[in-house]
Amino acid sequence: MAKQGQSLNRSLDGLTEAARDAAGKAAAGKGLPPVHLWNPPFCGDLDMRIAGDGTWFYLGTPIGRPALVRLFSTILKREDGKHFLVTPVEKVGIKVDDAPFLAVEMVNDQDSRGPLLRFRTNVDDWVDCDADHRLRFEVADDGGTMPYLHVRADLWAKVTRALYYDLVDIGEERVVDGRPKFGIASGGAFFAMADAEQMREAL
Repeated sequence: MAKQGQSLNRSLDGLTEAARDAAGKAAAGKGLPPVHLWNPPFCGDLDMRIAGDGTWFYLGTPIGRPALVRLFSTILKREDGKHFLVTPVEKVGIKVDDAPFLAVEMVNDQDSRGPLLRFRTNVDDWVDCDADHRLRFEVADDGGTMPYLHVRADLWAKVTRALYYDLVDIGEERVVDGRPKFGIASGGAFFAMADAEQMREAL
């Protein structure tokens, strides 16, 4: 792989090759590359950006190959609020405008714990929403509510607006710490979205 100061094109080519190698080894073990175990030296920032709508850009141009985006997503890591692409031998910084993934599909299922929401991301990962993969709700720029789903290792998916309305449709009220809350039940956990009274007024 390219060292800091070499051409960005060579860095991207090297990163692609290393990512394929790591992904190939992970596939043999039927899992994602163990990026949480890798602590390689930082080799600078790459001119790569994940936009708020989930589009990946390189040198200002969208990466039009879904397979390549999927490949890079498997070696994505977040440390101290910053995002990196990592291999066993190198780490490069990239820019993420909001969340690195989008939750684009939702299945309302059941398991032994009761209701279970399953989400598909824009890179075709399926995530079961539970205590380990929780929903959190932020105030959007327009004053509305924006849900996020924890995918893995401090990497989050922004839930699309269409799915947000689906969540509101299946939401319920529960008392949390002595206060009525409106939220989502999934995987044996309850994720509070807003005060129940406030939600009733909004609806």
